[in-house]
Amino acid sequence: MDIFAYAGHGYEGSLVHVEVDLRRGIPGIEVVGLPDNAVREARQRVRAGIRNSGFTFPLDRILINLAPAGVKKGGASFDLPIAISLLLASGQVRPGTVLASGRMLILGELELSGRVRSVRGTLAAMAAAKSAGITHILVPSSNVREAASSALKVAGIEYLSELSDLLSDTKRFLFQPEEHGEYPTEEACIGDFSDIKGSSLLRRALEIAAAGRHHLLLFGPPGSGKTMSIDRYPSILPDLDLERSLEVTRIHSLDPFSNVSGTLMVRPPVRRPHHSATREGLIGGEKENRPGEVALAHEGVLFLDEALEFRESLLQSLREPIERGRVDISRSGSSYWFPTRFQLILATNVCPCGRLGRPDGGCGCTEKEVARYWRKVGAALMDRIDIRVPCSPLAPELFLGPPGEGSRVVRERVRLARDREERRNREEGVLNGFLPDAKLHRYCVLDREAGLLFSRAVERFAFSSRASASLLRVGRTIADLDGKENIDAEALCEAVAFRRFGDRDLFWCRL
Repeated sequence: MDIFAYAGHGYEGSLVHVEVDLRRGIPGIEVVGLPDNAVREARQRVRAGIRNSGFTFPLDRILINLAPAGVKKGGASFDLPIAISLLLASGQVRPGTVLASGRMLILGELELSGRVRSVRGTLAAMAAAKSAGITHILVPSSNVREAASSALKVAGIEYLSELSDLLSDTKRFLFQPEEHGEYPTEEACIGDFSDIKGSSLLRRALEIAAAGRHHLLLFGPPGSGKTMSIDRYPSILPDLDLERSLEVTRIHSLDPFSNVSGTLMVRPPVRRPHHSATREGLIGGEKENRPGEVALAHEGVLFLDEALEFRESLLQSLREPIERGRVDISRSGSSYWFPTRFQLILATNVCPCGRLGRPDGGCGCTEKEVARYWRKVGAALMDRIDIRVPCSPLAPELFLGPPGEGSRVVRERVRLARDREERRNREEGVLNGFLPDAKLHRYCVLDREAGLLFSRAVERFAFSSRASASLLRVGRTIADLDGKENIDAEALCEAVAFRRFGDRDLFWCRL
């Protein structure tokens, strides 16, 4: 039986063939094939785990080869495949007839007692096994539910002492996820959409952004409801479908701070990095197999509160992940990538002191200071923001007024609009906010009046090619929300109204 382990490198990785050679000589164990410190330390964990599980550790000269030798191997998930390879090579366990001539992927970390601990990156390993034609998988019991979503033959092991019975009984590799109930889900919502009172413009902008997954900018003085609105925003987002749930869970299972073992993430992730975040934390690259915030926000929302407090270089580094839908990271000796198809939401004050836009005034910033403040965003990143919304403090009479529509009602409208988008855009597999420029003429059809209005708007506001394409995408989403086949003048006017801020002036000109 051929034993394989998994070496993760970003979103993807490679299978590693674990080979064991026992020969006469001074007892010892050596691991070759570019192992890192965690893999080298496996020698001691494996030795203790085998002995404490009732087996005998071979008193031979042991050579363990992790092939291919040119791929770096890291992490504690190599413990279990190394231990099982040793037990097979020494004849202490024997696989059944079915498994004897086959291949098996094994993941797991060993405690000194022989107990098998859960590991990260299970879904990525399952994808690699499926591509290689490996059908039998052995994982820690706590990772079985996650692994079984891959539709492979998966068995779980809790203690190394169970190995003999497990290998002789192939029925243990017939786990079906539906037999074990529903996956638990995660919620990330604070409050209800009805809490957003007074500003119909803001509510409408959030609904359009949710329906088409358009990038969004909220700007206004402190206390105008920017952060509160985004706290409620996830409540109007529909659940992820199965394919996207697996992608999101696969990425989060690589993050040591995410607890997704046995959990399929069906809600879009919402990431809110602090403005003191480093480039490695935001983009990735701190450790080879750890995703950054842009990857953890894949198929969800990346919310930068107090966006202009972020370093300019950090804000500009978002352009490539937004444009390409992936981030490529090169480190010494290796390169890897993660998908980054996220929705960017920025919220910021309008000036350095924060008072510009308040009804009582009081802003002492000069026009040059305000322009310098907004220069961090830059024209290139601003050009990628589809919807820009000015926010004002709520009047007292509106604060005490009745609530607006709740999350359930708005989410249903968003869901229906997305259904229309997915049916129409099924060849592209994306919502309106991510439609490729080359396909806009096919999906964003303007009626005659809207076509004339589009030409006038592009000329009057000096929209760039990217801005013009953004205008069509937002207009398409508005038409989908309103149940219209083509983009009419009303939908296009609304799209222009949300786009006009920030192309010529990057700040509130005393609005």
